[in-house]
This record gives sequence, structure tokens and C-alpha cells, in this order.
Amino acid sequence: MKSIKFSVAPMLDWTDRHCRYFYRVMSKEALLYSEMVTTGAILYGDRDRHLYFEEAGPVALQLGGSDPEDLAKAAKIGESYGYSEINLNCGCPSDRVQKGSFGACLMAEPKLVAECYQAMAEATSLPVTIKTRIGIDHEESYDFLANFIDQVAGKGCQHFILHARKAWLSGLSPKENREIPPLNYERVFEIKQNYPELEIALNGGIADLVQAKQLLESVDSVMLGRSIYHNPYQMSYVDQQIFEKDEPIKDRYEIIMEMEPYITKHLNNGGRLNHIVKHMLGLFHEVPRSRLWRRYLSENMHKEGADFQVVLDAYRQLTV
Repeated sequence: MKSIKFSVAPMLDWTDRHCRYFYRVMSKEALLYSEMVTTGAILYGDRDRHLYFEEAGPVALQLGGSDPEDLAKAAKIGESYGYSEINLNCGCPSDRVQKGSFGACLMAEPKLVAECYQAMAEATSLPVTIKTRIGIDHEESYDFLANFIDQVAGKGCQHFILHARKAWLSGLSPKENREIPPLNYERVFEIKQNYPELEIALNGGIADLVQAKQLLESVDSVMLGRSIYHNPYQMSYVDQQIFEKDEPIKDRYEIIMEMEPYITKHLNNGGRLNHIVKHMLGLFHEVPRSRLWRRYLSENMHKEGADFQVVLDAYRQLTV
């Protein structure tokens, strides 16, 4: 499987189907990841709530779990919903995830991860990928990470997304685990150099598309997360700058208007405006008077009966 050069990371409570639809309006080419969905939620919960989506283009489903049989079933179900990739989370350090015996703690069990990968790969025709950290707790050597990759790649995995920080499994919150352990891009570069046959994606701390393009000189693909969420208009430049497509760049008003049919449909189906518009708060990041856009939406998107007119009125705050 040849990796897609640019992706948006799975982010809990952020990269839901509404957020991804918004990003897809701006980029046709980027690979978009779902929030992590546990196998239990898929097998025993409301599947449509967790898996249904409308955006076109490549979308990856990230699974959380550690039981090979359950992961295989969930991967097969994910394929039936139209996802283009299945990803296993071996990088989330939260206490809640660890209590379920998955996420970053799986780095300590490479044999089990290999079994999980094999079960998923045999259950679906989709590519199966692994997202992980570069180490956990005091296990931060190159050999620790290489052993993990050796065992999982030994079962056929060809694509690893490496968050270039180790994870502390206790003592730090998920937010602190994204900020306190130092970034080590050189470790990811070293893995790519020593495993040229594997597709290696780099995640963690990438500030913008300029840095992303620089990093693509050393790895196969890059994954951005919070820098995109807080400044989503960057997505408008992805197809041109990263994928070298000859596509016109949409202005922000065009993007707003392209969201109108989707927003109206959601409202007509009983949804609320804030479900979608909360992901659009950063659209005018660093634009003069952008705080007026954010403030107007924040104050009005939750109100009963709020509709697309609220978005138009928020835009007018920038132009009066």
C-alpha cells in the first residue's frame, strides 16, 4: 500500500463526521481519520452513530481494542461502511484507554499487536495500519521501537504512523503527553532509513504545511492534528502545496456557502447547529476581527432554533 502523503490525525471529540466533512470541502486528497472507536462500541453499541459518514474521499477508521477476534469483526464492519483504511491505536496514553488494555500500553506487547494486525488483515480487504508512539515510560531506545516494528511487520504490516514522542503511562494527562515528552523526529527518520520497504508516517508537533513539506523529504507521509483543528483553513492549501494539484484555492466565504446544504440537512434531520459549527470556529484564524466570528458563533450556535443564518450573521461581523 502506497501511503497518502498527508493526513489529519484521529482526535477524540474533534474529528467526528461533521468535522471531516468540513475538511473535505477544502481538500479532496487528504486522508482523514475518524475519532478512535472501541471495538465494544461497534460490536455492541449504536454502529451508525459511531461509523456513519457522508464525506467523499479517503477516510480511515481508527479502532481501539486488544482482542484479535473483536478487532477482526470491527474491521469487517468498518469496511462495510465505506472506510478506506483500518488503523489500530497503539499510541493513546489515557487512563481510560489503558483500563481497556489498549492504546499506548500495547507497545509493551508487540506479539499481541502482531496477532491483532493479522486478524484484522485477514478479515478485511482494506489496508490495515498501526499508529503508535516511539516508546513508553523508560522504554525509549531505538531497539525497543525496532523490536515492536519487527514483530508487527513480520505478520505483514507495511504502514506505521509514528507519533514522535514517547508516552508516559502514568503521571501525565493525555494533554501533557502531547506536550511534555520531547519530540524526537530523528528517531522516526532512523526507522525510515533502516526500514525502507515500510511506509512510515510522522505525527506530532507539526506546526504547518511548510514544516510538513520539509518533513516529507525524510518520511513517506505526515499527519497533522491540533494545528489543523485550530487553523483549519490550512486544509485549503493541502491539495496544491502537498499533492501538487492544479486546484483553485477556495476563499473562506466559498467554504461557508459549500457547508450550507450539509448544515441544513443535518438540522432537518433533528441535529443542532453547534454539532457542525463548533468545528468551524477557527476558520478565520489570524484574520483581522476573527474574534468577532468566534464570539458570535459561540454565543448563538447552541440556541434553540439556530440555523445557517447564524453562520451568515457571524460572517457579517467580519465585514461591517
